[in-house]
Amino acid sequence: MPEVQLVLRSTRVITPEGTRAASIAVSGGTIAGVLPYDAEVPAGARLEDVGDDVVLPGLVDTHVHVNDPGRTEWEGFWTATRAAAAGGITTLLDMPLNSLPPTTTVEHLRIKQEVARTKAHIDVGFWGGALPDNVKDLRPLFDAGVFGFKSFLSPSGVDEFPQLDQEQLARSLAEIAGFGGLMIVHAEDPHHLEAAPQRAGEKYADFLASRPRDAENTAIENLINQARRLNARVHVLHLSSSDALPLIRAAKDEGVRITVESCPHFLTLTAEEVPDGATEFKCCPPIREASNQDALWEGLIDGTIDCVVSDHSPSTADLKTPDFASAWGGISSLQLGLPAIWTEARRRGRSLEDVVRWMAEGPARLAGLDRKGAIEVGRDADFAVLDPEATFTVDPAELEHRNRVTAYAGRTLHGVVTSTWLRGERIADRGTLAEPTGRLLARGD
Repeated sequence: MPEVQLVLRSTRVITPEGTRAASIAVSGGTIAGVLPYDAEVPAGARLEDVGDDVVLPGLVDTHVHVNDPGRTEWEGFWTATRAAAAGGITTLLDMPLNSLPPTTTVEHLRIKQEVARTKAHIDVGFWGGALPDNVKDLRPLFDAGVFGFKSFLSPSGVDEFPQLDQEQLARSLAEIAGFGGLMIVHAEDPHHLEAAPQRAGEKYADFLASRPRDAENTAIENLINQARRLNARVHVLHLSSSDALPLIRAAKDEGVRITVESCPHFLTLTAEEVPDGATEFKCCPPIREASNQDALWEGLIDGTIDCVVSDHSPSTADLKTPDFASAWGGISSLQLGLPAIWTEARRRGRSLEDVVRWMAEGPARLAGLDRKGAIEVGRDADFAVLDPEATFTVDPAELEHRNRVTAYAGRTLHGVVTSTWLRGERIADRGTLAEPTGRLLARGD
């Protein structure tokens, strides 16, 4: 074993083989050994014993809108990565839109990387964007290290990131499949959205009716057909319609190269509890009914849904007007995703091992981050230390997000992140954040 600088010890360490008492040896920021609990601490190494707190692999969040540069008043790399670190996340991938410029050319990627370089408290990678007119830019972006390409099949909400129609999607997918890339898709069909009733006002029921399940179901069916025809690898973002699960399950069984994610808000919040005018709950696709949520959990448990990520999409408070039609759609949850999911998972009889599979292993696998997502030899020494029995009530004033608007305000959650570690260095300790030490990641890292 190489020279060990740190031994992190706990009675409960979650590894790919299960949960056990262990001592994790760290050398040069890498896990050098997962040793018996009472293993002798090597000479010169520092022992950190966290007692009965659970040591999880650092979470990986592959769906974050950091909005920096250009809309930094909404969020930024400094605040987003602080919130992530406070919530046990050690790696995030930034979405290509809501920043200005969007990440749709290599030049734009370099601009974003330069902004992030000195502000990242955790490791950060980047998605590229697929637009109607940038097919020529996709391979250069791939070669520059983006992890894949985001596209919308319905309006994105910002003019600089237009949607793809089916013909444009096919062109982009064919190009991306040609070099072995991944397309990640906001799947809502625009024709179903246009046909749905559109009513302004504060009633959540009206907003929910404006984003029907059929819009998701049809878009996902079309995406499956395109992926099958082109042998393309595709990923469905933020699934909210449980009706689409049989389609996805059948496509996977057939060998179509499709994966799917859902988000904490779809798995922990329900339409029935959203007050009228409470647009902190607005997102697209929308939070649906409790029965739909139950079916999403079934899809998560049986593996049809591959991972759970935040879709952290903040804005300034003034954009969250009481009118659901005009308010900005997005939910901020970077800091709260782990306790939110753990609270609901434990209520449903699931384990922290399940949570690790959904929020660390799954997203790392999606992005090809072979050094992330698990506590085993050779991986980065990234850890989240959690007191799973402790509870807290969400106070927006205590969040690290730039704009402290949250749908979770006032909710009591299980699971307190006591510390977060990045490559063997403690970056968060009971609310105290270290200076930024995150690295910029490229595909293949």
